[in-house]
Amino acid sequence: MPSTGKGAGAITTRLRRAIETGVYAHGEQLPAERQLAIALGAARSTVRKALNQLEENGVVIRKVGSGTFVNYAEPLQNSVEDITDLISPLQLIEARFSVEPYMTRLAAIHATHRDLNSMEAILERLESSSSDKNSFGHWDSEFHLLLARCSQNPLLVNLYQQINNVRSHAQWAAMKDTILTPEQIDSYNAQHRDLYEALCQRDVNKAVDHINRHLEKARQDLLGASGI
Repeated sequence: MPSTGKGAGAITTRLRRAIETGVYAHGEQLPAERQLAIALGAARSTVRKALNQLEENGVVIRKVGSGTFVNYAEPLQNSVEDITDLISPLQLIEARFSVEPYMTRLAAIHATHRDLNSMEAILERLESSSSDKNSFGHWDSEFHLLLARCSQNPLLVNLYQQINNVRSHAQWAAMKDTILTPEQIDSYNAQHRDLYEALCQRDVNKAVDHINRHLEKARQDLLGASGI
């Protein structure tokens, strides 16, 4: 976030924008007041006023002894819904190839320890979902969305939220039933784990190579299921 604007009103606007663009997700805990004050170059009392304003507006929930949590679920955009039925599996993968490799490059550079801990927690859920396609589909989407958040780029986060809206659409259900055997889920999760390890090592080239391999496998599996 930019460093200009240090009054309570400006801080409120900047935090709200960060929440609305997905920098802080619904249900996620915000950094402590002291950390926000340092990051924003503002007094702690000013940050407290801004958080109070966000709480009054229903954007966050403050829990004594626990912290401040985001209470904002982005509304589904009609434009995304309108085009979902027109997007083929190949077009979806093409879109992911255009976004995810660079997103991954940024993630390898900017992911915080907190991001990586969250990713490991999602990985554990993915790896316990071999026999549950719906659970795997949910946590797979969360894994890739977190990868977007690790880039620390709000625009990429917003773009990937739209991609996930397409991935979760009902028309993909039959395709997932064809593709997601327990063996395939294990194979995808091995790739997820390799990607996570590369991010932990801050190995940009290896991380990008892993996401490209992952997307190429997804492309081949989708084409095979489509009979193309």
